[in-house]
Amino acid sequence: MDASNPVEIRALKADSFGRIALMRGTRGVFVRRDLAASPWWLRLTAWRLARREARALRRLQGQPATPQLLGWDGMRLDRSYLEGTAMYLRPPRGDVAYFRAARRLLQQIHRRGVAHNDLAKEANWLVLEDGGPAVVDFQLATFGDPRSRWMRLLAREDLRHLLKHKRMYCRDRLTPVELRVLGRHSWLRDLWFRTGKPAYRFLTRRILKWEDNEGRGPKP
Repeated sequence: MDASNPVEIRALKADSFGRIALMRGTRGVFVRRDLAASPWWLRLTAWRLARREARALRRLQGQPATPQLLGWDGMRLDRSYLEGTAMYLRPPRGDVAYFRAARRLLQQIHRRGVAHNDLAKEANWLVLEDGGPAVVDFQLATFGDPRSRWMRLLAREDLRHLLKHKRMYCRDRLTPVELRVLGRHSWLRDLWFRTGKPAYRFLTRRILKWEDNEGRGPKP
């Protein structure tokens, strides 16, 4: 067995934008996103999303608690495997330390000029074996100067989504500043709810025939 011919351990997810599987090769266990599983009419979109993720992971090279890019050839994206469980499967109820660490992790990601843009989904937050946080799935990430107004706005939206999870699992430990962040809606959020979200729901439910279910995948 060599790096060019790894063995699949199990499928993690399959949707219209590709198939994600846990693989084992000479470099150990890793995760592969294979665009060959996407239909031809979505292949360009799937490629753009995978390329965006590869760009984000290059910027995050060496950043703990995020996947590391192992390879991207235009059809298959390989990244390191993070041993953990999705937040909705292992909720950090009452775990203030988890949310403090998650906020520090977000700050580190943002300092590298990356905004995630999809952290409302609990599936994109992991609880690692040691109880700490990790972030995955950078398909919708944005890149830029972290000091720019646009990137600061996106970073604030990432933080607001994290605080929504904290409100769900650790409501009594929200600080006054965090409550103000949650209560202050940006024009970007309002625009998304007026235009982007209806279009997203139409695409996923009517065209692709699946419902994202807040990051928990298509309903069976």
